[in-house]
Amino acid sequence: MDSVEISQADTFPFGRGLIQIVDVPPLDPSIYSLTPDEAEFFKAATGIDDDDISRTHILRAQEKAYKVAPYPCIFDFAFVRMWITKQPVYQDILDIGRERPGAIFLDLGCCFSVDSRKLAFDGFPARGIISSDIKEEFLELSHFLFRTSNDTWAGHSIPGDVLDPEMLSVAPIARGPKVGSPPDLSTLTSLNPLHGHCSVINVSCFLHLFTEEQQLHLARALAGLLSPEPGSLICGTQFSQKETGNVTTFFGSSKPILFCHSPESWMELWDGIVFEKGEVEVKVDTRPFLITGQTLDNMVWSVKRL
Repeated sequence: MDSVEISQADTFPFGRGLIQIVDVPPLDPSIYSLTPDEAEFFKAATGIDDDDISRTHILRAQEKAYKVAPYPCIFDFAFVRMWITKQPVYQDILDIGRERPGAIFLDLGCCFSVDSRKLAFDGFPARGIISSDIKEEFLELSHFLFRTSNDTWAGHSIPGDVLDPEMLSVAPIARGPKVGSPPDLSTLTSLNPLHGHCSVINVSCFLHLFTEEQQLHLARALAGLLSPEPGSLICGTQFSQKETGNVTTFFGSSKPILFCHSPESWMELWDGIVFEKGEVEVKVDTRPFLITGQTLDNMVWSVKRL
């Protein structure tokens, strides 16, 4: 990745909704921080045991990613937070990886694929992990951050735009017995061959980047990917508010607008609109989250097949 040079535009489209970042703020290394659990993981996963060297390495990865796309989550180090470990269903995900033959974990909008790497570190078979992002450079930077290569990391990467039907189309929800044999993950160039085969789908800090209509479309698309086996689940985190609607956020001199569901509307979307009523168990928890100086409600949610 050292040879990749991407210019940083003054105006940068962010997501596919109402968001635009103007006058991109410069990075601020002084806000770098890791929790003890995060520091322990990154040391073990990168093989860099020295705190100062590890900090320098993560800052280099951040700088490279910020040149690709100056997202607030990169500026504010949200990309190191191991979001999936904050899921109450995290142990369930690990159990699926250990107990279900051929289990497939899809990490969508993965950025550096930190959730995928942490999951593999904790025991989910890496050969069943797929990381996907619209920015192929992020998938390459995952190798830089974790000091791996395609030869040393058994997981798979599929770049692409999830709103492109060639990448991800809406398919009927799989019901009844398990549907056929899964595809060879190493040959995939889109997510469509995974319809009905994904054991777990993770969308951390992702869906709030889209409009209300796009969020519903993507929820239906994700539902079509999910395995019919009981216990299969979709989980994620995203900003929310008490009343469904647009939220103005702040990043530098920009004011990106996000469409945010309420916990109630999010539960109703999955249980009754996307899936038939009573077909899934939906759990939602909201927690305050500070990003770029603004505190927002952050939903931690899961949708489990019954």
